[in-house]
Amino acid sequence: MCAAASYARTVTIAPLPTGVRVRTRPVDDPGRLLDLLPDDRNPMSWVRGTDGLVGWGEVARWTGTGPGRFAAADAWWRDFVAGMDVRDEVDAPGTGPVAFASFTFSDDSPGSVLVVPRVVVGRHSGRAWITEFARGDGPSAVRSVSPVRPSGTLRYCDGRLPVARYRTAVAEAVRRMQAGELDKAALAHDLVVVGEDRFDPRYLLGGLAERYPTCWSFAVDGLVGATPELLIRRTGEVVESRVLAGTMWAVDAADGGVPGRLMASGKDRREHAMAVDSLAAALEPLCAALDVPATPGVLALHNVTHLASDVHGRLDPVDPASLLRLAEAVPPPAAVGGTPRKSAIDLITELERMDRGRYAGPVGWVDARGDGELGIALRCAQLDGPSARLFAGCGIVADSDPDTEVREAAAKLVAVRDALEGAG
Repeated sequence: MCAAASYARTVTIAPLPTGVRVRTRPVDDPGRLLDLLPDDRNPMSWVRGTDGLVGWGEVARWTGTGPGRFAAADAWWRDFVAGMDVRDEVDAPGTGPVAFASFTFSDDSPGSVLVVPRVVVGRHSGRAWITEFARGDGPSAVRSVSPVRPSGTLRYCDGRLPVARYRTAVAEAVRRMQAGELDKAALAHDLVVVGEDRFDPRYLLGGLAERYPTCWSFAVDGLVGATPELLIRRTGEVVESRVLAGTMWAVDAADGGVPGRLMASGKDRREHAMAVDSLAAALEPLCAALDVPATPGVLALHNVTHLASDVHGRLDPVDPASLLRLAEAVPPPAAVGGTPRKSAIDLITELERMDRGRYAGPVGWVDARGDGELGIALRCAQLDGPSARLFAGCGIVADSDPDTEVREAAAKLVAVRDALEGAG
């Protein structure tokens, strides 16, 4: 109905002067990537296990709002990298110019952003590299690393949607689903934590990475978390996604029966099937081939267990969509939105009555080739000086029990709470 420019605002900070070069060179094993981050208010990270990317400093950024924000971000990024003098001695996904990305869940919410760091250090499959923006023979942007500061004493208080109102919202959603208005909606609530001093993002990031090594530990513009869900990975013409929907948690660490109970749960299997079908329907028009598993697997994490399906496809070779255009096609997936999509989003807006910000939106990185990875921003907190806003949500279907969903959301909040507190 309207052009993307009507919905998106572009801001460039520290515009590049003539003669700026981008160089990627191989380096010896740099050790733990997160340990390289300096005390920067907005460190950047996309790390899983020993591999991934970390970045700091800021060359430029784009911000945008509205349904055209993905297309506008993609156009800005293409223009930004088109005229660069790039010397890439590694030539792999994640080398050369890279932007870290984080988009809002809602079209109308402000805050979607691409941030181009001045320094990126990466590792993948035993190869490590550093990328730096430089002008002439200017000084390196590599900084010394100061000690990570623990969070100190914390105080918790209600967010914009407290637990009691969250339970009421879940009960109302169940009522409407039983009346046949929709099939699923993913409802969330928030929790605010206040510290004695400005939070060090590296402390939360490191704690999450240690507890959840199979998740992607991310940090982009103050949003810090660890997500198990890969929304989109693009490597040339290959596209991959991991769908998580259907969740159970163990009462104690010795409870080994959760995976079997989860696979046998009709409610969770139906919820998972809706999420997979939603993703496949979004990707199919962009793919020459798409492989969707008939049966999910199980992904066991520190405190919860999910049904999981890994979807693989090959993009249309004539006009392969870039990572950001793929993201435009798929969010919000049923796992964090619902089915039918419009009915679910309308219900979320009505019942939550809060701005999720970038919670449950795409988060990750993109390179100059249009390759990259975007997860869904789950198990996360938005840091703002000495305060942090935590989020957790659950997929609600017609046979959901409100009390069970409240407990599940609490279990998901444990991930960030423990990492902030330094709990074991």
